[in-house]
Amino acid sequence: MQVVSARDITEQNQAQEALQIRENSRRKQSQTLVQLARSKTFQQGNLNAVLREITETAAQTLLVERVGVWLYNEERSKIECIDLYDVRTKEHTFGNSLLKTNCPAYFQALEEERTIAADDARNDTRTQELSESYLSVLGITSILDAPIWLEGRLVGVVCHEHIGENRQWTLEEDTFAGSIADFITLAIETSERNVVQEALRQSEAQFRAIFECSSIGIGLIDMKAQIVDTNVALCEILGYSREELYGKRFTDYIFTQRGDLKLYKQLMSGIRTDSKRTSRDSLQPSEHQEQLVERHRIEMERRCLHQNGSLVWTHISVSVIPGSNGEPDFFLAMIEDITERKQTELKLRASQEAAEAASRAKSEFLATMSHELRTPLNAIMGLSQLLQQEIVGSLNEKQNEYVNCIYSSGEHLLALINDILDLSKVEAGKEELLLSSLAVSDLCNYAMWTVRDRALEKGLQLTHEIDREADICIADERRIKQILLNLLTNAVKFTPAGQVSLVVKKVPQGITFTVSDTGIGIDSNQFQFLFEPFKQLDSQLNRQYEGTGLGLALTRKLARLHGGDVTVTSTLGEGSQFTLFLPNPVHPGDEADKTDETDEGADFPLSSLFSSSPAIPTNKTILLVEEEENTATVLQDYLHTIGYQVKWIDNGNDFLKQVQNLQPDLVFFDFQLVEDVRIFNLLNILRQEPFGEDLPIVMMTFSEPLEEEITKLPGNANDYLVKPIRIVQLESILMRYLS
Repeated sequence: MQVVSARDITEQNQAQEALQIRENSRRKQSQTLVQLARSKTFQQGNLNAVLREITETAAQTLLVERVGVWLYNEERSKIECIDLYDVRTKEHTFGNSLLKTNCPAYFQALEEERTIAADDARNDTRTQELSESYLSVLGITSILDAPIWLEGRLVGVVCHEHIGENRQWTLEEDTFAGSIADFITLAIETSERNVVQEALRQSEAQFRAIFECSSIGIGLIDMKAQIVDTNVALCEILGYSREELYGKRFTDYIFTQRGDLKLYKQLMSGIRTDSKRTSRDSLQPSEHQEQLVERHRIEMERRCLHQNGSLVWTHISVSVIPGSNGEPDFFLAMIEDITERKQTELKLRASQEAAEAASRAKSEFLATMSHELRTPLNAIMGLSQLLQQEIVGSLNEKQNEYVNCIYSSGEHLLALINDILDLSKVEAGKEELLLSSLAVSDLCNYAMWTVRDRALEKGLQLTHEIDREADICIADERRIKQILLNLLTNAVKFTPAGQVSLVVKKVPQGITFTVSDTGIGIDSNQFQFLFEPFKQLDSQLNRQYEGTGLGLALTRKLARLHGGDVTVTSTLGEGSQFTLFLPNPVHPGDEADKTDETDEGADFPLSSLFSSSPAIPTNKTILLVEEEENTATVLQDYLHTIGYQVKWIDNGNDFLKQVQNLQPDLVFFDFQLVEDVRIFNLLNILRQEPFGEDLPIVMMTFSEPLEEEITKLPGNANDYLVKPIRIVQLESILMRYLS
């Protein structure tokens, strides 16, 4: 009998979505700057019109409520707003002023900093002077201000104002704000000189700066598809110098597809293509790409040929630059390297296909097993009961013994089938809870009554105690009874003599059900296997006690499905305590508040992921040496959540210095970093230092090491964890070395 499990790739999909959002934002900012650089409004020299266009475009790109341009007066005693765009009203206003004497810290920051990115503007030392008279009045929480410089002199500032919850400005947004300030500088220069030729020269210089500094490849191509100009980024993507690309056909470096020629023709003629026209022209877009054809731009994903012969996946956006007569003059191609993203997509797609195949195989197997085993079991158990009742004749003592054995074996096999199907259903996310208010006393009485006879047969004392405040819980009645019965049945099974108790307590976060016994106990080294399906702790137990190891695995999964958890403490030879925690019911308003507190700016709330684990109050310190950021982030946040102080470094360069300064109680070390011989030696040197002689070191590996490999771990490592790291394994390590 085999069970095939599927791997959860939710985290990978979320990481991919976050990467896509960031790429889209950066692309949007680059396109905005190119759009402004090409704007005809700059050429006309009308400062008011230019500022209106800049403030509107900046507000739409950064998704802020207000963007304003403030300039110094002649005496430089204050700055005055000459244009303020409000996204909500879509109106431009002007006239407000801000005295320098009232806000000296803010004006000093303008003189000294490239930008003022104040995530919490009301408390930021640079901007808090504005809070009472300006920020609080308008509800502004975050501002991104970029000083405007003209010929080496500060002349004003462009303010991006965010209303609502505090906003954390990114490096790209910071850079974008500086570029907007540069455009305003250009607009002021053009307006003051009022010379069209000078304005054009400045605009071209600004465009050239953007052209050269852009992280996205940009190419200028004539109507014969020959490359006229390229920036550094495009040269790096293709692996050629600017001189080598000049005059070459752009299409020689791109793997074109059927229908691409039609796309370019439609672009030149300004025809919008819809899906029906695409289908009629036999242009079938690949399922792995999206093709957008608009009046002045096409976007597509294509592979490009690198100079070294390798293929580079790129996102290509091609626009038409018209000449003075309005006819197409040049193509502007913006090319972004998306190889890493495409490789990730392929891996995710392969993983998804494998997971779906495994899930189908698992479902087919379980369906077949359920039908094929239940059918004969019905006959076996039914007929054995008839024989027990001696309906067809009397049985002698030996025959009765055999019939009872047949029936009990059938019951055991049926319970196993039910557990497997239940576990599979929960893992597949198809288990739906029917939550209701349940009387705790009724649940406990039912569970105690069910195991009473078995306990009496073994001579065990069976007791229970319920906190008066723990009278009601919110749960699925059938599943909560199943959890309690699993815990009590295990306690009775593994307790040769003594007592088994059930204690229910009300805690601030919810209710705990603790099942305690005076049985054989569990070695803490075995905790990592305790909640794994089909795991028995050792061969000796397999011979002495029946079971498949499905009960506790299903119990924890059902508990976590309720938003709670099952945890264990045990001493070998003395007994065990299993605690079921059920959280208080979360009201919609409370849940929103919790999200605001713990999930600000995150792709998903780590607190909800780990809320099932009880807090461990501690002041101990852990040093985390991990190269891979996602793994480090999850570990760091989890360890912080349960009360540890954590220092993360992504390489081993200053490992010894960090250990000496922090004096950590435990070190988690990425095994991949040890491939560096220098770092390998550092770990061995650590053991020779007084501060590292007894320091526990746990290696994190991608596979289970062989027995002989464990003794060869560098620096006399104490233990290891296998990635992806399970919380159960992590808890076991923490309990082993820090309890």
